[in-house]
Amino acid sequence: MSRPFVAYLRVYEPLSAFAEPLAGRLRATVESTPLDRSDVARREREVWLKSQLYAPPGTLPGELPDGRQSTSAVRDLLVIDPVEVPVEDATVGPGPLVCPLDLRARSAAAMVGFISTATPVLRAAALAGTAESAKTKAATVLGDLPNGAVHVVSTTWTVPLPWFALVDPAHRHVVTAASRTDPHRQVHWRVAMADARRRAERARALAARTFGEGGPAKVLADTAKWLENFHEHSAVELDYGGLVQLLTDEELEGDTSAEDVHAILRAIEDSDPTTVGTRFERLRDFWGDLAAREQLN
Repeated sequence: MSRPFVAYLRVYEPLSAFAEPLAGRLRATVESTPLDRSDVARREREVWLKSQLYAPPGTLPGELPDGRQSTSAVRDLLVIDPVEVPVEDATVGPGPLVCPLDLRARSAAAMVGFISTATPVLRAAALAGTAESAKTKAATVLGDLPNGAVHVVSTTWTVPLPWFALVDPAHRHVVTAASRTDPHRQVHWRVAMADARRRAERARALAARTFGEGGPAKVLADTAKWLENFHEHSAVELDYGGLVQLLTDEELEGDTSAEDVHAILRAIEDSDPTTVGTRFERLRDFWGDLAAREQLN
């Protein structure tokens, strides 16, 4: 079965960043059954589908019918070792580093976004209660998070170009396979939190100076604000997730998106509009093809 066409930006924190008793539960999961990254999309789909079978219909994924978080949600966890994270002038760890999927909280945040953008007719059809009651519930769920922020943000059909400013283009990890739908097929980058924050601020300043405070600068400012919620010795991961199913192995291996974004930033510093234009055109061609597929679907 195909994975959802979703890309991710994740934060992996040291276990020491979590207070007890949550830290103990996470430690037990690390020692027993953490998720394999190839199972993430399947698990997210499974939890969502189960939530649709519950009553009341407002039950969130990863939540029991009485509104409490499912006890199994703590097992929805990705784990990496600090040695898997390239660093420049930063510290990562100690390990293991863990990334809770935070499915219940992410769903609550998505519900708030839906309420703020959907038409009144659509809201009335989709929500079990009032918009205000849904917002109140979402605020309660998000308030239960240890640091007030989810560890995962995601986008469908594309990767926000400003996200590439956080990573080192040279540290891309690519796994190809005979089938596009092979769950082990992947593209991702990992970066130390301190390096990601530093790069985000540099890119935000350059984008704001060139394009104004909206657009890319706003994305980078929001991303930097999100990263501030986590332990300074965490790691950040940019993962193409299910988007790899939309691209051939040749396209994955030839993808220069991270290089293009960093070249644009250097060109802005050097006042080189020709390079900025050339690199933007390359990015538009590559990601525009995926955007066109979204429109067709």
